Amino acid sequence: MPAHGVRLQHLTLTGPAGDLEAVLQEREDFAHPVVAVVCHPHPLYGGTLHNKVAHRVAGTLLDLGVAVLRFNFRGVGKSAGRFDHGHGELEDARAMLGWMEQRHPRARRWAAGFSFGSWVAARLAASEPGIERLILVAPPVATQDFSSMRECVTSKLVLQGTADDICPLERLEEHFPVWAEPKKLVLIPGASHFFDRQLHPLADAMREALSGVTAEERV
Repeated sequence: MPAHGVRLQHLTLTGPAGDLEAVLQEREDFAHPVVAVVCHPHPLYGGTLHNKVAHRVAGTLLDLGVAVLRFNFRGVGKSAGRFDHGHGELEDARAMLGWMEQRHPRARRWAAGFSFGSWVAARLAASEPGIERLILVAPPVATQDFSSMRECVTSKLVLQGTADDICPLERLEEHFPVWAEPKKLVLIPGASHFFDRQLHPLADAMREALSGVTAEERV
């Protein structure tokens, strides 16, 4: 893609439970064909928008020409409210996607998330018309309900470490076959749940899976 300066903005946006802390990453003087929200891992276990996996997912999407919004769920960092067991967090994500849609009204919409955030992103895609692509990193299928993926026809890219002991690959392999098409599962050999020393392979896998898609959509 053409070279453009990166604009990073720290924002306070309005969410259903009050202000939400957010970081917007865009390229200057570039009409982004795609926007995405990236959802962070579990708030009760240290998950924030600054999580290294969520950060790498956002940066990789930006490299592909996507305008990206990361945000803190309610009760995290400077975001108002308190943890709501995934119910309110889904509405937080919906509000952030709506904000991105208003900012880039002609852009396609994607949703992405890591671990707990992938559960939120999955339910967002299943309930929000028009989301064209879903990126799930280490989805916690053993502890959260991903049954909506059986009927959700949004295109799914699932990235999973083979050495993940928190969201084990064998549990994902039980669920993934019954998820609706289109879908693609990409394994990161040797990667743990937090992709320690494996962030570069994660990013490379994302680029390989998505570069053709974004290139086609920019035409």
